[in-house]
Amino acid sequence: MTFSAATLGGRCGSQCPQVVVAQGEIVESTPNAFLEFLQSYGGSQLHSVVLLDSPGGKVVASMELGRVLRRVGAAVIVARPTEQTSQTGELLAGRCYSACVYALMGGRKRVIPPQSRVGVHRMYNYVTAPDPAGGEPLRKRNYDDGNMRAKLMRYSQKMGVSDNLIANAERTSPERLHVLSASEISRWRLGSGKF
Repeated sequence: MTFSAATLGGRCGSQCPQVVVAQGEIVESTPNAFLEFLQSYGGSQLHSVVLLDSPGGKVVASMELGRVLRRVGAAVIVARPTEQTSQTGELLAGRCYSACVYALMGGRKRVIPPQSRVGVHRMYNYVTAPDPAGGEPLRKRNYDDGNMRAKLMRYSQKMGVSDNLIANAERTSPERLHVLSASEISRWRLGSGKF
């Protein structure tokens, strides 16, 4: 995941807030990279809003990023800036798929504009094992034995999100993505359509 700063323009002129733009896959180094980005920016100069756009990534790293977002008090909007954002404040639709949802949960306020998409599916990771026939190593999916699901349910409850979201994700085949409806987002307390 990469981090940058953007100004949300409009009628605020020189008082327009700066926000963090977080885009890309969430990997093990992402939580520390986010903290380093904030520190390099001096913290106080950067408004506590994060624009999030991610296809997903690692579940544990996403939860850790969510904890960091909560600790720094950031509001999270699933959106991307445009080239005109600094003048108009206009944002493009964003996506928060798969493990990204666990980072989103950490926002002190979570905004999912109607044009943006949030989607979930069953978690898995890949394990590589030697090929018994002596060929290339075999890569296969490894599914949770229930331990990570229990951790995610506790995490979601701590973040104020219904653990029914986790249950729904775990019922969705990893071959497809269940895009959450506005009613599911509201019912499971994942976010609001407005800031």
